Amino acid sequence: MLSFENDYSAAACPQIIARMQQVQNETHPGYGTDDYCKAAAGKIRALCDNPESDIWFLTGGTQTNQVVIDSITAQYAGVVCADSAHINTHEAGAIEATGHKVLALPQQDGKISAPQLDDYCERFNADTNHAHMVRPGCVYVSQPTEYGTVYTRAELAALAQVAHDHDMPLFIDGARLGYALTCDANDANLDDLARIADVFTIGGTKVGAMFGEAVVFTRGNTPENFTALVKLHGALLAKGWLLGLQFDTLFTDDLYFQLSKHANAQADKIRQALLDKGYDIAFVSQTNQIFITVTRNRAQELQQQVKLGFMEAVDASHVMLRICTSWATTDDQVAALIALL
Repeated sequence: MLSFENDYSAAACPQIIARMQQVQNETHPGYGTDDYCKAAAGKIRALCDNPESDIWFLTGGTQTNQVVIDSITAQYAGVVCADSAHINTHEAGAIEATGHKVLALPQQDGKISAPQLDDYCERFNADTNHAHMVRPGCVYVSQPTEYGTVYTRAELAALAQVAHDHDMPLFIDGARLGYALTCDANDANLDDLARIADVFTIGGTKVGAMFGEAVVFTRGNTPENFTALVKLHGALLAKGWLLGLQFDTLFTDDLYFQLSKHANAQADKIRQALLDKGYDIAFVSQTNQIFITVTRNRAQELQQQVKLGFMEAVDASHVMLRICTSWATTDDQVAALIALL
């Protein structure tokens, strides 16, 4: 059975596995206070060209989103995002469980726009009953989006400006950030994100690591007692040095970017084959996620031989499926999938 279901099915890239074996007899202090975490943070800080940034390493994507949003959002406020955003669709109410309502706006190709955000905030403020409503308290976007599309640097800067005009921080979820940074459509690099966002994440789980996400607070603006907040949410790893080791490896010799480029290149081959064969591609994406609309019968035929991600029912007879490549996707696997298509 071929697997193009997601980008985290394989354990970890060989370099990380080898590094873990090399250090298996070492001992380190816990909770991210070790030298590996410090080294990894230094490398990320240098790539961000931002000496004021604070770097933290957490366990997984949902925990990280929950911790960050809860820490930067007032108790009485919610988080504004696209209605397709991961925090709104596939995180089981984790954000709402912290007491912050998810305020979802209609997406266009997975994105929200600065004018759309400004209009929402202006309408909220103009409502004479807004004291009884959930106030927009922060803005969440993901890079790339849930549909594999990418925000431009100008789009992100415009969102940040509107967010700041309305006294809200901008949080960029980078669970798949590597695939955005290395795709042909991208013009916003790590140093741009460090200038634009108040906080963003660099995903490891979906980009070659065994597990882990890096959180970057860009202005020395880490919330007070952040370690306690991370632990409160169950996202603080006692063996934090395992996170540091993985990110130190990923950000040595451009490995993070090489792994991401590989996944995008494999996706490009599949994308071209889909176009050649006349498939209905739902979104114009240049990252590692491809979305196709097929009949339910065709979906069943494909899924007998290849694992694909189910996204949504389009209508009574059609569904949207996701094809996802990763750092581990081989040429042979791509060729086999194209033959099935």
